[in-house]
Amino acid sequence: MIDSQNKKIKDLIQRPLTIGNRTISNRLVFAPMSRLGHVAFRELLENYGHYGLLFSEMSSAKAIPHENRKVSSVFRWRDSEQDKLVWQILGGSPDEMAKAARRIEDEGFFGIDINFSCSMAYICKRGMGASLLKTPKSAIDIIKAVRASVEIPLWVKFRTGWSDSPEQAVDFARYVEDAGADAITFHPRIAPDRRTRPPKWAYISKIKQAVSIPVFGNGNVFDIDDCCRMFTETNCDGISLGRIAISKPWVFAEWNGEFHPDETAYRNLIKNYIMLLRDHYDPIRAKKRFLKFSKYFCAGFKFGNNLRSKIRKAETFSDIENVFEKFFDSPLLLNRRPNENLFV
Repeated sequence: MIDSQNKKIKDLIQRPLTIGNRTISNRLVFAPMSRLGHVAFRELLENYGHYGLLFSEMSSAKAIPHENRKVSSVFRWRDSEQDKLVWQILGGSPDEMAKAARRIEDEGFFGIDINFSCSMAYICKRGMGASLLKTPKSAIDIIKAVRASVEIPLWVKFRTGWSDSPEQAVDFARYVEDAGADAITFHPRIAPDRRTRPPKWAYISKIKQAVSIPVFGNGNVFDIDDCCRMFTETNCDGISLGRIAISKPWVFAEWNGEFHPDETAYRNLIKNYIMLLRDHYDPIRAKKRFLKFSKYFCAGFKFGNNLRSKIRKAETFSDIENVFEKFFDSPLLLNRRPNENLFV
């Protein structure tokens, strides 16, 4: 049964997919994750491999034309990842978004992703992210401006909208395709929900039926069964993995049948990630990024809340390392599925 399931998922994942003028060989991609999908974490992901693409963390379009990769905490990358890296931009001005897109294309990235999905209040109040779903014409003007500025693959990520109506999402998907986007990532939750209610995967199927460009599903894919179900139930072209990839950075390799984690994998993950954070960031930024990551990592363990509490009380990375030394000295008690209270 397990071998049959593994073959099924590999057959679903390992299919070429053309996106604009490029082709990927694996249909699982790492989702854009604010303050999580930074250069250090992407390097950790690269160590395990077997993803189709990596997406950057959300970046301000206004800032990108002036960023210096050597000093920027966000617009920073390694040369080895460029050809599989899609950079996500956020903004409310077509002109600013187009200028950012040109910089991204000039740097040699695989593609660009426009964010119409972030529903954080401070983003929406500035007329960006999911707030643009309230004014579809403004959103489409942004897509058209970006499309006119670049030739590399262009994604658009968006939610259901601000009310639970799949029809508005379907209409918007058609507008997105007509405006020149090469692919869609669809998160089937309304903006006010954030993650308080389950995503409605049936809406992904409706989006897929409405457009001819590739559609990537996103939302609550936490294990290999979820992955199979999203592919088969929605007929999506690919899946964008977010929180589970933060919790288990080897998930792409594992679901491709190339990695089988044991207890030492968790210890090595923490050791290597702390090392990478120290390599890329000053101690204050490094610790902040680790704390953000830690709740997702802790979600994989029974009594993960207790571990998370100890990490938050640690004052230095050395203190954090001591917490994990004690934690790993005992047998690991793993959750079959992540603790969603920590995943929110």
